[in-house]
Amino acid sequence: MTAPTHWWWIRHAPVPGGGMRIFGQRDVDCDISDAVALRALAAALPEGAVGIVTSLRRTRQTYDALVAAGAPLPAPEVEPDLAEQSFGLWEGLSWTEMEALNPATYVAFWKNPTASAPPGGESCAAMMARVGAAIDALTARHAGRDIVCVGHGGTIRAAVALALGLAPETAMAVVIDNLTLTRISHVADGLLRARAGVWMVRSVNAPGHLGRRQAAGA
Repeated sequence: MTAPTHWWWIRHAPVPGGGMRIFGQRDVDCDISDAVALRALAAALPEGAVGIVTSLRRTRQTYDALVAAGAPLPAPEVEPDLAEQSFGLWEGLSWTEMEALNPATYVAFWKNPTASAPPGGESCAAMMARVGAAIDALTARHAGRDIVCVGHGGTIRAAVALALGLAPETAMAVVIDNLTLTRISHVADGLLRARAGVWMVRSVNAPGHLGRRQAAGA
């Protein structure tokens, strides 16, 4: 039996004003001042892992803060296809501003938010397909390794959906908070002998100190 490929997903540190506005692929800074959370996450991460960030600097800022907090991580690879969902013309706007800018489009979007795309952006379903393809490629490239990836709420939700076979509508129920750890593993020749391998979900949205305990039994 081949060794599993373990993904260690961390959502980037919070973006100031992130609860009031939607940033999507807008390249904004994050707040890395939560030293307690960063140290807990850093202590939970494995040695000898592959490091990955997206093309948005809030993931690299968080990754660098984890290294500064003691995480045994190498210089990361940059994978643009793991970026957050694009919200096009709505990026950086509050919900009220989005509605005021495109009233009819806003109403139509919320009737089916997973399949509809914001103006100039992409749908949740399209983002999940993009992220799923990138995860499959990276899992094949780094088979049998630990992969530590600092990603986004949508990115990590897509990873969990891939592992559990969730439709976009169902995946929206998965909550991913900032500076939490989500772990999934891929077994190429697992018990079920699926043609593309078997995914296992080890933890979702866990604080860093819980990730350390779980890692001991990984």
